[in-house]
Amino acid sequence: MKIFNTRLNAPNDAQKTQLAEQHQTDDYLLLDFDTRQHSRFKATTVSGESVGVDLPRTGTLKGNDVLINEAGELIQVIAKPQVVTKVTADDVFTLMKGAYHLGNRHVPLMFDQSFDHGDTGYALYFENDHVLAQMLERLGLRVEDASVPFEPETGAYQSGQGHSHGHSHSHAHAHSSSDSHSHSHSDIHGNTHGASDSHEHSHENNHSHHDETVGQPK
Repeated sequence: MKIFNTRLNAPNDAQKTQLAEQHQTDDYLLLDFDTRQHSRFKATTVSGESVGVDLPRTGTLKGNDVLINEAGELIQVIAKPQVVTKVTADDVFTLMKGAYHLGNRHVPLMFDQSFDHGDTGYALYFENDHVLAQMLERLGLRVEDASVPFEPETGAYQSGQGHSHGHSHSHAHAHSSSDSHSHSHSDIHGNTHGASDSHEHSHENNHSHHDETVGQPK
């Protein structure tokens, strides 16, 4: 099995040609956001070949990233469309409020500008969470499911790399806001949200760096 262990920052012309040829034969990886946060995993190319990824812990893989192995072979990562929550509003100020409250909870957010996003022309996207969706609706925003390649905003202090869960940490913090939302999280994200409607929920996303297998997309 091929093991890709280096991120190629700037493919040369010959490598770009090779990648284009590989796309024609479905020789590339189609990965969702959760998988792209890992640095070590097994995956299956669109054509059905099993490969391994073993990278330094340097942040989330993004769509169009290129990996190379010791033999000089290449594989390109494409962000897989996935079901997320899309947020729009009638005015930019209301959308800003929504972005503030989501950011205050450290929710990975993707921003998009398009004329099909209502009057403001902008939309926010985050991984599905019905409690957060209810909070946004109370603030006057519109929420709906959408299937898109999820590429959340990179942290301003992470030198272009995405949000990484590779380090060990544990901390708790509470935010005082109109919906009394508080939560704590560690490497295994167990979040408990308290809201004004007394709705509680928990969810766990194990972002460990053990091997995992990603199936071939359908």
